[in-house]
Amino acid sequence: MKIWDQLEKKQFASLYLLYGTESYVINETKQKIVTNVLTDEEMDFNLSVYDMEETPIEQALEDAETFPFFGEKKLVILHNPIFLTSEKSKEKVEHNLKKLETYILEPAPYTILVFAGDYEKLDERKKITKLLKKHAEVVEGKKLNEKELVVWVQQQAADRQVKMDQSAVDLLVNLVGPDLTRLHSELEKIFLYVEPEKEVHIETIEKLASRSLEQNIFDLIDKVVQRKMDQAFRIYYDLRKQNEEPIKILALIASQFRLIYQVKELVKRGYGQTQIASTLKVHPFRIKLAVGQARSFSEAELAEIIKLLSQTDLKLKTGGAGREVALELFLLQLGNVNED
Repeated sequence: MKIWDQLEKKQFASLYLLYGTESYVINETKQKIVTNVLTDEEMDFNLSVYDMEETPIEQALEDAETFPFFGEKKLVILHNPIFLTSEKSKEKVEHNLKKLETYILEPAPYTILVFAGDYEKLDERKKITKLLKKHAEVVEGKKLNEKELVVWVQQQAADRQVKMDQSAVDLLVNLVGPDLTRLHSELEKIFLYVEPEKEVHIETIEKLASRSLEQNIFDLIDKVVQRKMDQAFRIYYDLRKQNEEPIKILALIASQFRLIYQVKELVKRGYGQTQIASTLKVHPFRIKLAVGQARSFSEAELAEIIKLLSQTDLKLKTGGAGREVALELFLLQLGNVNED
């Protein structure tokens, strides 16, 4: 990212606005600001962090306008700037936004002020939002689509001077899913493993990559579609060995089938995958997988499965020690639904 490069070169802005639902981008940017602006010794004296749902903005601004005690720069981070959104604060904190407007127009030259929130959208109608977006360096942490995820993984490998087969990149994205924090963690593990050769092949991914719970549920449903019930049960038993609760497993299965049902209906209406993702507010990566699975079920089969899910959910919540038996019975019934 351009801003990351600027931070590494010690080129700082007075104001930063970090927002969005991709926590990896927000957290990584915040960390790069901290480590590049302040030394370890300076952090004790010149780093202040405030929660705007608990602290009035004028208190934070007073801190920002105070000279650094030690060193040339002071860093003030403001979490949850809810006054930039249309949301209502849970805490009754009054903010003097007039004072903030004045500060934005003339920020303290020795202070870097960072606004950070995991908000999908800001309220662009508000004067304070418009003003801050005009004068601050803005980083929006958006969820990446599949193509962007592939490019991101390739860039991570290039930065570490690691050669990564395209098939390995595709498999990693498919197994881990779109969460950049998990992808970054998996890549760190893989890059460490391939030292000093610095080459990643598809076999490396198959051996090392940890599948997300959601991906395991997708694989389980896929095995049902393929009539491979022994493999479906193997995935289920592996999840139980990992202490995943039957109720949680069923909830994820239900979520996937609801998505499949919705996707099938929207495809029938002529919606494309991008349009479906926007309508359902679901990551395009999940929509692509659901479209493939939707082809394997008729509407009548999906209706029957959703009915079975409802019945099993009731059994799990009222059946006491028989939870595992109820879920195994559901998986058997699920296999029978898709029989020709």
